[in-house]
Amino acid sequence: MAKNIAVLGDGESIKGFSAIGLDIFPCDNFEKASRILRNIAESDDYSIIYITEEYYKNTAKDRAKYKERISPAIIPIPGVKGNYDAGTKRLSSFVEKAVGSDIIFNN
Repeated sequence: MAKNIAVLGDGESIKGFSAIGLDIFPCDNFEKASRILRNIAESDDYSIIYITEEYYKNTAKDRAKYKERISPAIIPIPGVKGNYDAGTKRLSSFVEKAVGSDIIFNN
């Protein structure tokens, strides 16, 4: 069975993703975002969950439950309110774990 891709965040940032066939889950506060994230992740219908960086950094406790699981992958994306560098920091930590030092960002 094919799994879907979800996009979670404020409505303004994610509305365009529905045009390319992704399932969007707009929310307007962090508590609602946490609840939606748990529901999406536990549903087993989604292999990837994109989440705007603002909500990504404020759902750390909920995301921790899924950190060791292969699916769903929870990936931060920039929102209309700006970039918080969550994606860059996450990529940097993956590179450092893989090769022993940060060869991309040199931090």
